[in-house]
Amino acid sequence: MKKALTIAGSDSGGGAGIQADLKTFAAHRVWGTSAIAAVTAQNTLGVTAVQALSADVVTAQIEAVAADIGVDAVKTGMLATAAIVEAVAAAIDTLELPNVVVDPVMIAKGGDRLLEDEAVTAIRLELLRRARVVTPNAQEAEILAGMTIVSLDDAREAARRIFALGPGAVIVKGGHLPGAEAIDLLFDGHGFVELRGPRIETRNAHGTGCTFAAALAANLAFGRSLRDAAANAKQYVAGAMRAGFPIGGGHGVLDHFWNVPGLSLGPEPPAGR
Repeated sequence: MKKALTIAGSDSGGGAGIQADLKTFAAHRVWGTSAIAAVTAQNTLGVTAVQALSADVVTAQIEAVAADIGVDAVKTGMLATAAIVEAVAAAIDTLELPNVVVDPVMIAKGGDRLLEDEAVTAIRLELLRRARVVTPNAQEAEILAGMTIVSLDDAREAARRIFALGPGAVIVKGGHLPGAEAIDLLFDGHGFVELRGPRIETRNAHGTGCTFAAALAANLAFGRSLRDAAANAKQYVAGAMRAGFPIGGGHGVLDHFWNVPGLSLGPEPPAGR
């Protein structure tokens, strides 16, 4: 059985973060393990409190998983503080963790800031160069690349700048950019691959970034190429969005088990089932 480790924040509402990652791993028949970096008080309306754990406790969780269960892929999400980012980067090196997918979570769906400024710097300097791939959305790519992104050409330039920081590849997600299609750009230093899909108009989109990165890590755990893994992850997220449903009074959630017979959580099975 393949194993994937998520190092991220907990979402008490269950739609994003550690909870979304573990559901995604399970939907891909991957055993999910976790190292919690921060606890949030969160629901569909927003984040009301954040408590980061100590860097030592985060490291201890990673070491416990790696020593006994093993790790075929890693997904990092909300890391909260510079100390945690540095501890995660050190653990990746010391434990030789493979297939690291860095989702540079900075801002929650409702606009709440989830990352200290010093932690952004630590991600740029310490974590990205240890990643097989980094998966920023347009807003996160703007921060990492130090530029404004309003078009696909801008996203290409941002991908080049982020790649120069040292990751093996960059995927700039296109969900926040205008257009009838949602186009994710995969750049590996040699050329671009456009991952295209129709834009899905829905409010049931909480946790899409976490879910994409977790699905990508799950696919990489099976040894698939980065291009195939990214295409599979995009298809999985699109299906989860179409099958998503409202919970609470804010942003609705994805159905992470839309593709698992008998486990779809939505009020109706997704189209084609």
